[in-house]
Amino acid sequence: MNRRAVAKAKLSISYALLVLLSCISLFPALWIIMSSLKTGNSLFSDTLIPREFTLEHYRNLFQNTRYPLWFINTLKIASLSTVLGTFLLLLSSYAISRYRFAGRKATLSTLLVLQMFPGFMAMIAIYVLLNTMNLLNSHWALVLVYSSGAIITNVFVAKGFFDTIPRSLEDAARIDGASHMRLFFSIMIPLSRPMLTYASLMIFNGSFVDFIFADLVLRTEEQRTLAVGLYQMVSQRNSTEFTLFAAGAVLVALPVTLLFLFLQRFLVEGLTAGASKG
Repeated sequence: MNRRAVAKAKLSISYALLVLLSCISLFPALWIIMSSLKTGNSLFSDTLIPREFTLEHYRNLFQNTRYPLWFINTLKIASLSTVLGTFLLLLSSYAISRYRFAGRKATLSTLLVLQMFPGFMAMIAIYVLLNTMNLLNSHWALVLVYSSGAIITNVFVAKGFFDTIPRSLEDAARIDGASHMRLFFSIMIPLSRPMLTYASLMIFNGSFVDFIFADLVLRTEEQRTLAVGLYQMVSQRNSTEFTLFAAGAVLVALPVTLLFLFLQRFLVEGLTAGASKG
């Protein structure tokens, strides 16, 4: 067997593995979608594709539950967290990248160590802090948690991106009389659009689908987010609303999926550029 045949065989095996992994990854999503379109309340059936399709579960979701309110609450929290978190991330990563100050290396080391621990380990401390600030059962509590957590999870990507921007641009702007804030808003932010898109999407996605902190902070049904509301829908002992839950899960994934598809090009650019330097 010559080298060309061996290369073709390896390529075929690689493609086969990619197809297999893709099928395994897409099967749960396809199962949920098909379950939301079938009659009855059970998620389990003999076939993946239902024998009869219906949109009744989607109608019931908007007519018989508070799903629209949960959706508005979640969208508000995710949008505010994205705006505030992205702004704080830009300020902190730009300062770490461009300025040399006492404690800079210690700050980077601390942020690196914090990334190694899951966020839910701080649940008790965050709960006590929010209770002291009288922010329990408030959407602003989640906005503060999500936006501040965005700094820890994305600061190295953002810093790496700012490291790739030539300092000669800053020097030229300062010669022309630009202040630090004018330099940041007029030059750095427009140049960091790919990284800005990546960071914003990550913050929005994390805020939109989070369950742990939302369930910890929110107490009333009027304040619930989608994740908490859907969980409460099926967590009761006698609940049989599983296909209704599947319809809600499909609609939860829709906004995030559309954003990722629409901004995919900027997402890839921001991820690769920010990872080129540390």
